[in-house]
Amino acid sequence: MTKLLSPPQEAAEATSSPIARRSFLRYSSTGLALGGLLLAGCDDDSDDMGSTIDVGRDDNGVLNYAYALEQLEAAFYARVQAGDYYKGANSAEKQIFDDLALHEKAHADFFKTVLGSNAIKALEPDFSAINFNDRTAVLMAARTFEDLGVAAYNGAGRYIKTAAYLAIAGKIVSVEARHAALIRDLIGYNTFVGSDVVNLFVPTSSPSTPGVGEGTGQEISKKPTDVVNAANAFLKEGSKLSANNLV
Repeated sequence: MTKLLSPPQEAAEATSSPIARRSFLRYSSTGLALGGLLLAGCDDDSDDMGSTIDVGRDDNGVLNYAYALEQLEAAFYARVQAGDYYKGANSAEKQIFDDLALHEKAHADFFKTVLGSNAIKALEPDFSAINFNDRTAVLMAARTFEDLGVAAYNGAGRYIKTAAYLAIAGKIVSVEARHAALIRDLIGYNTFVGSDVVNLFVPTSSPSTPGVGEGTGQEISKKPTDVVNAANAFLKEGSKLSANNLV
């Protein structure tokens, strides 16, 4: 069955103040620039392979792959909120986590709606290794999830066959990249990008001849198998993933 998504409300205009700029994120999450797209349902390719849940193959597999990761991120931020954030969290940081929680829930709900009966089951997270009372532990975990999400979308683009889905993935990953940059900046000012996530461009010539150097300046992508292996560390038995059919 074909599903029609209604056009989103326009995002609120970001201002120069830190709170307003970060509050802007909450509004952009609802849109994802997906209005007017006709998204066709796919055949169910998601199978339970032994002790893991395989996301499937082709477009349906990529959508379930994204849905799984968005579930994990949404659950993480919901847990941060449920624990009254972390010790010493200020109002700006709480606002940021509220915004990110809204984003990830919107992403997860979107994929669940598009997939319909083809969606994998709701996953059970395992966040026992994270100290949710400690600021550093929470921020480092958030960085892990956001960086993993960006690398996952970038790496999965090659498996998408439907142009509309590729456009959607590009719009969502750009939001995830904003999340990752913001979390990194909370960990350390002006550290929003690093060589662990970006193949940094390093000039090798004089300023008089710009554009000559080494490195692509592009975000680093990861294969689905590598991504699910990392995600499985935060999922309970029975909810662990495989992406063996995304090849």
